[in-house]
Amino acid sequence: MAARFCRFLLLAVFLGELNASSNRPAVNQELSNIFNELWGLDVNRMNPGIDYTIAVQGRAGFVSQGSLVVQDHASLPLFSNVNEAKLGNMTTFSRLMKLLDNYERSTGITERVTTEEQTEISLFLDAVLETQVMKRAHQYLVSKGKSRSDLRLFKSQLSLIWFHLYHRQRNTGPDSCGFEHVFVGETRSGTEIIGFHNWVQFYLQEKNSQLDYKGYKAREHDLPDQDDHVLNLQFSWHGVLKPVGSAFIGTSPEFEMAIFTIIFLMNTERSTTVLVNIDQCQLELVVVRQGRCLGTAYPKLLSSNSRHVRGHAR
Repeated sequence: MAARFCRFLLLAVFLGELNASSNRPAVNQELSNIFNELWGLDVNRMNPGIDYTIAVQGRAGFVSQGSLVVQDHASLPLFSNVNEAKLGNMTTFSRLMKLLDNYERSTGITERVTTEEQTEISLFLDAVLETQVMKRAHQYLVSKGKSRSDLRLFKSQLSLIWFHLYHRQRNTGPDSCGFEHVFVGETRSGTEIIGFHNWVQFYLQEKNSQLDYKGYKAREHDLPDQDDHVLNLQFSWHGVLKPVGSAFIGTSPEFEMAIFTIIFLMNTERSTTVLVNIDQCQLELVVVRQGRCLGTAYPKLLSSNSRHVRGHAR
């Protein structure tokens, strides 16, 4: 009887995993190829263990949205060290950091962009467009008929997608944009963190004691380590909890903007999820539209250290 039960249990687990994998989209090989090409061109990417050090620590538990009680599974910050001198000497990073304090944290408060802030956005886009990563992304999009070859028009296209203000909360003025949501983060009704998918902002907010890392989120057999460039995680920001978040770690802003811009322009659905293999990771990349602008974009790590490759080889 016990043996029969064990066989039933193993079958149930196998079918459950099979069903979970069958619900995922197939690996998009074309996007995997171009994204790996961009990965290879990302010379501004920070190197784990050299340019920064993270401590993933414990696995965070399940917490419902809006909960005020959470067990902290990470007694230390996520980032124990970041080479700020190198960060500040790379133009796209230094210009990114100038944009991070330009936005109201809470949705429902009308954003007002000053002339100085508009100049900062323009200079940031100029720097991004000068990188080999974005040049290759532009070339790819032109070949697909999704962008014009004129660099000024492509800059305007990026500005519309990422920086055009729109209404995220009704009955207010324009209170959000794709860049703010993804790179800076927002709070809604004071009880929910939305967006916030950039590692530089995470590091700076953690350094200033505005953010508390609670632990990583992963399956039992796929534990992250300090070398992973994508991490699913749990954290609180200004006292508000994000039960499950995600971010690339160490990557340049141009790389993140390039891959999400490609997905945005190559699809027309309101919400798009693509399954890709980048470097040693298999991940889902999610992009949600807000009309002609970006609503949100984020990675979701499925496996790292080429475990998905070894899994297929078994």
